[in-house]
Amino acid sequence: MKIEVLGMGCPKCKNLYDNVQKALALSGKQADIVKVEDLMEITEYGVMATPALVIDGTVRSYGKVLSAEEIKSLL
Repeated sequence: MKIEVLGMGCPKCKNLYDNVQKALALSGKQADIVKVEDLMEITEYGVMATPALVIDGTVRSYGKVLSAEEIKSLL
């Protein structure tokens, strides 16, 4: 599984990244977590608001910080 956190490095983006790590720990699942901070890469996903969460190439959330429990349910 590949999880991407899209954002330019703002505090909300960092919180989402941390919550992804917590969700993986809670679920016991393994995944590669990648921070995507390049604006061109972010726009390729069609995301207009960050932070955004992409799981295996599919945008699952954007514009808000999901909790670890919310992310766990998406895994």
